[in-house]
Amino acid sequence: MSNRDKLRQAARDCLLSLGYANTTVRELVKASGANQASINYHFGSKERLLTETLHDLNREWGDVLFAALDGVDPPGPAGNAARWERIIASIDEHRALWYVNFESVSASRHDEEIRAMIATGQRAARRILARAFGGLDLDAADAEAIDAIGSHYFALLVGVASQWLADPDHAPTAERIVAVDTLRNS
Repeated sequence: MSNRDKLRQAARDCLLSLGYANTTVRELVKASGANQASINYHFGSKERLLTETLHDLNREWGDVLFAALDGVDPPGPAGNAARWERIIASIDEHRALWYVNFESVSASRHDEEIRAMIATGQRAARRILARAFGGLDLDAADAEAIDAIGSHYFALLVGVASQWLADPDHAPTAERIVAVDTLRNS
């Protein structure tokens, strides 16, 4: 494995285990076995290496989310409960990846490239959520409806994920999440 590949793997490991803010040059050198100068040689800076790796992890998070939403579920609360169960299982299984995704929002405060990456991912997620939870045909539905329904479920997803990451013992179950729709319709 080349030094470049070792550094990319080290950045991935450090971001998943330490987070963006705690990933230092020293940690990257230690995890990769490469020397400090190789970070600048291959990437120009630690930040550039971490940004490239965040892109990879953000795509991976998208794949995990889209896989959780992929399934043949009936429309309505029963199907939505099944989707939420898979999302919650995904959060449990890929906890570090979900944390990095949340942390990247903070990193975007001073990095336009990270902000643009997140915005692109959010637009894709909103579309998939509108299809999965709203039952919309993305080729036929009105763009405004797709965005409104997708935004609603994206906000719900972020809130649910935040609760499962911070306090899983008291986070809502899939049944509890969809119970709101049942209560609202009765």
